[in-house]
Amino acid sequence: MRAMTLREYGDADRLRLEDMPEPVPGPGQVLIRVEAIAAAYYEVGIRSGQFPLPTGLPMVFGFEAAGTVVGGPLKGQRVAAMTFSCGAWAEYLAAPVEEVTPIPDSVSTTDAVAAATPGSVALALLRKANARGEQVLVEAAGSGGVGSYLVQLAHRNGAAHVTATAGSAAKREFAARLGADLVLDHHDPQWTDEVPRGLGVIFEAIGGRTSKNLLDALASGTGRMLYYGLLSGAQPAIEAADLAYRGLTFTGCAGLDAWAKEVRATRADVLELLAKGRLEAPIHGTFPLEDAVKAQRLVEDHAVLGRVVLRP
Repeated sequence: MRAMTLREYGDADRLRLEDMPEPVPGPGQVLIRVEAIAAAYYEVGIRSGQFPLPTGLPMVFGFEAAGTVVGGPLKGQRVAAMTFSCGAWAEYLAAPVEEVTPIPDSVSTTDAVAAATPGSVALALLRKANARGEQVLVEAAGSGGVGSYLVQLAHRNGAAHVTATAGSAAKREFAARLGADLVLDHHDPQWTDEVPRGLGVIFEAIGGRTSKNLLDALASGTGRMLYYGLLSGAQPAIEAADLAYRGLTFTGCAGLDAWAKEVRATRADVLELLAKGRLEAPIHGTFPLEDAVKAQRLVEDHAVLGRVVLRP
C-alpha cells in the first residue's frame, strides 16, 4: 500500500511517500480502507520532534482518518478513526475498535474526518466547562481546528456571549460567520486588554505570557481556564499563586487517558450533529496523498480556513 512515512524528525520534507506492507489487524482491531485523512496542526510538532512519540521512528505518519472497515469487527461500516498508534496517512489503517466511530449515512467521509476529532474535543471542553449563561473566550477560532468548533457549539451549550480570537482579517471574518459575537486579533500585542471582563471560561490554546495576562478577565471566585493547546510553543506562564489570589481554577485537558475517554465519548454526538445539519465541517481543501508535504506546510503556516483533507 502507499503510505507517508517519517524516518527522522525535521521539516515537512522528512515525510516520504513509500510502498509499505498492508497492516494486519490484531485482536480487538479493525482494518480500515482509508478514504479521507485529516492533516492536523498538532502533527507538525510531532513531525518536527517537539513532541516525539514514545514509539519512536520510523513510522507511518498520521492520526486521523475515515473510511470503510474491511476486516475485523464492524466490517462494511464506514467509520472515523482517531488513532494514538499512528498510521493514518496511508491506504489502509489498523486501529483499535475503541478508537473508531461509525459515520451516519448522510455524512461524507470527508466531513466526518474533518469534524470528528476537533469537534469532539470542543464538545468535551464545553461539557467540562458547563458555561451556562456565562461569557467565554475561544482562542484561535479561525483555522478550522478545535476553536472553530468551540465557536459553533458554545451558544448551543449555554454560553451567553462568545469572544473569539483569530490571526488574520479573513480568519476573523470566518470566526464571526461561525457564531462569535466579538472577534479580536491575537497578533495585536494589546489584544488581551480588549477582552471583556467577567468571563466565566477561557478556552486556552495559545499558551505563553498571554495566558497570565488573561487571568484578570476571568470572574473572581468562579472563573476557570481550560488549557488544551499551545500554539505559541510555550506553556502557559501561570503559577499557583496567580490562581489562588483570584479564586480561579486551571484545568489541563490534553493527553491523559481520562481526558481521551471524555473526548471519545462525544464523537458520535458530533457526527450526529453533522448529520442533522446543526454543525458545519469547514474544509480548506482536499489533496491527493502524494501532496501531503504541501498540505502540511499549509497547516504549519496557519494558511488555512478550515481543515486540510488528504485522499489516498
